[in-house]
Amino acid sequence: MSNYDASNIQILEGLEAVRKRPGMYIGSTGARGLHHLVWEIIDNSIDEALGGYATNIKLEILEGNIIKVTDDGRGIPVDLHPKTNRPAVETILTSLHSGGKFDGKSYKVSGGLHGVGASVVNALSEWFIVEIHRNDKNYQQRYERGFPMTDVIEIGDSVHTGTIITFKADHLVFTETGVYDYEILRSRVQQLAFLNRGIKITIIDARGNEPVEISYHYEGGIVEYVGFLNKGKGKVNQDIIYTEKELDGVTLEIAMQYNDSYATNIYSFANNIPTHEGGMHEDGYKLALSRVISKYANENNLLKKDDSLIGEDTREGLTAIVSVKHPDPQFEGQTKTKLGNPEVRQIASQITGEGLERYLSENPVDAKAIIEKSLLASRARLAAKKAREATRRKSPLDQLGFASKLADCRSKDPQISEVYIVEGDSAGGSAKQGRESEYQAILPLRGKVLNVEKARLDKILSNKEILSMIQAIGTGIGEEFDPEKTRYHKIVIMTDADTDGGHIRTLLLTFFYRYMKPLIDLGYIYIAQPPLYKVQQGRRVEYVYTDDQLNTLLAEMGGRPSIQRYKGLGEMNPEQLWETTMDPETRTLLQVSLKDALDADMVFSMLMGEEVEPRKNFIQENAIYADNIDA
Repeated sequence: MSNYDASNIQILEGLEAVRKRPGMYIGSTGARGLHHLVWEIIDNSIDEALGGYATNIKLEILEGNIIKVTDDGRGIPVDLHPKTNRPAVETILTSLHSGGKFDGKSYKVSGGLHGVGASVVNALSEWFIVEIHRNDKNYQQRYERGFPMTDVIEIGDSVHTGTIITFKADHLVFTETGVYDYEILRSRVQQLAFLNRGIKITIIDARGNEPVEISYHYEGGIVEYVGFLNKGKGKVNQDIIYTEKELDGVTLEIAMQYNDSYATNIYSFANNIPTHEGGMHEDGYKLALSRVISKYANENNLLKKDDSLIGEDTREGLTAIVSVKHPDPQFEGQTKTKLGNPEVRQIASQITGEGLERYLSENPVDAKAIIEKSLLASRARLAAKKAREATRRKSPLDQLGFASKLADCRSKDPQISEVYIVEGDSAGGSAKQGRESEYQAILPLRGKVLNVEKARLDKILSNKEILSMIQAIGTGIGEEFDPEKTRYHKIVIMTDADTDGGHIRTLLLTFFYRYMKPLIDLGYIYIAQPPLYKVQQGRRVEYVYTDDQLNTLLAEMGGRPSIQRYKGLGEMNPEQLWETTMDPETRTLLQVSLKDALDADMVFSMLMGEEVEPRKNFIQENAIYADNIDA
């Protein structure tokens, strides 16, 4: 054994620990961690705004993927720190646990990493420049990989206050990618503007030939956010319900409105951080929602003899934003996006209850419409309860008729098993013959799948095609959904490369998004890429997937090769289908992911919902980007 003594104990000074284990501080060194650097700097500017010291924030993505964040706050202090005897800004940027967020006075609430944010970004940047406007002066300091390369120097006079931070992420740390996704940044900037009313946030992407600039400024805050999310949906209560109150140092803001869809969309935040896994603030909100609506229905004799309301009934068609500002938030859960402060549950329940009771009593017409919406959901739930029994099974062969639909694989290991959801019997036949039956299952669907955006759960569970999918995948849906019971870790949508195939693919994605969304989050949903053409010249055979590839290939081949255009999967024989679309060695699969669940929800509602006008506008605005129209 090698010696293990005091000399083996390593002490990491300053920011060395961050560079040694960056994932501990920003989650990953991939794209998610790269974007997290931006959030940390913007969060500091937002905290200035929350304190009432800033109103304008600007995010710029400069050429070379350089980030620049400007605010008009107070400017980071530059006077000497009493303990370090160095300028305060240098202490903040070179020490992990320093900053104005620990004394409980400078900032009432804050997001980010609670005082470690700017120093972590500094440590993980190739270079980092801070410019401060304060005391009628302009100061600047430059760092490289966390080390100060200059002192804080005065570079001129200034007539305003604020902080400008410019940095370049270190390519030695972010080896996977150094490119920022504009849409990820834009979406989050808009979200922050909604969550912090009155603040103007501008994003500029200067990497292209023409800079792209957009500003967000919402005086209505989360009320405007709910209106934005419900755009194009029929409204149940015409006015958005809003309440805000502070209790025991915790501020809760809630905005909510019911629409005529059947999906529930509750988005919760703690100090502007999205709490995807919910937490105490969301629990308290749901408890109060169920309690107050049930109480109002009973007191106003709106329930019939056999009627009863439970929590899920009161949430059907609901769009809500629950935003809490807490001086000391405690995050937990697998991704640290669940609020764990136990006191918040009671605070959220009390504030929600008071605000909702007041709204219902003052708006009896809207109140009655909300109760009727909940009662319809309750009756559909009871009808679905019977249909749901059919989705529970011990094996894929439990029900008569199911065995003939699913051609299962022999493997029982979900990590290597895959199921192809195939459009039509002829394609299903070719897929069954061409597959590797050890680990590939085939589920053929007949005709177009039910549009779940326009149907309640009881109707969904009575649809044979949907039922077959639920049974085959094994997770159940709704309240009973359990991702651990997934029978396949690759669920592949394989439809024709034509308009009908595209529609069926969208219908299937709508179902997975609304009822099995964790499977998308886990990366289990894929889209197969069958070829559009078979090109043959003599003995040479090539399969081509796009028109651009076809043109390139034809130019390379010369001569007059034969070209076969595949209009459907059924036109391929089993060997061709295996070789082009199902063989793991040669196939191309697109993994379905969600960059932003809010945007996805809006797109699905717009494309698949009842409202025609938003869909028509979308088609008109995006027609210029469409290709392969004759498919």
